[in-house]
Amino acid sequence: MSASFEPFVNAKLDPPVRGFLHRAENPAGVGLVLVHGAGSSGQAPLLVALAAKLSARGLTVLRCDLPYRQLRPYGPPRPGDAARDRQGIEHALRSLGSMLAGALFLGGHSYGGRQSTMLCAEKPELVNGMLLLSYPVHPPGKAEQLRVQHWPKLRAPSLFVHGTRDPFGTVAEMENALKLIPVRTQLLAVAGAGHDLNARKGQAAGESVVNSIVSGFEAFFALG
Repeated sequence: MSASFEPFVNAKLDPPVRGFLHRAENPAGVGLVLVHGAGSSGQAPLLVALAAKLSARGLTVLRCDLPYRQLRPYGPPRPGDAARDRQGIEHALRSLGSMLAGALFLGGHSYGGRQSTMLCAEKPELVNGMLLLSYPVHPPGKAEQLRVQHWPKLRAPSLFVHGTRDPFGTVAEMENALKLIPVRTQLLAVAGAGHDLNARKGQAAGESVVNSIVSGFEAFFALG
């Protein structure tokens, strides 16, 4: 598996795009933008591992720092950051899409996944599919505060990956919420994993999850 990548910047846009580009070893013309969760960055171990593995499988992958992270190296996004973060995701999609001839996918972890779905609910033409990692169905301990009101507007097939010990939603809550989406979805449950999907629990555990996600992604979107 190749781990080679290069810095990527598109400063012509506002907000700009900043991240790391993993060029496919044997390009299939297919691309994936990956965005991180709250308090994280484009250097998140899970995103780095996924980008390396998928680029070795023929995808061109751009993992990005969301606009709030470009402005502040630490800490979570602020309440007023979300709209600009969504605009940054759109700019990343357009930047990567201009380099490709094939399908374009969008993936996000937690906050990044939520903002990705909100963007694609408003602009469904942007992507061919989504990969949602640890989607925050609700805040921990507040199951009544659902964050899925926009899901009926989604039009892109979506693969969800969720740990069975994620405090942001149980697997059962995820399964129930997925009924809101009027297109094809699949839920990949990771036994024993929390919100980080075992990315911090050692190389073996993390690699096993990454391999499962990659296999599930290729099968769901018929890319194998």
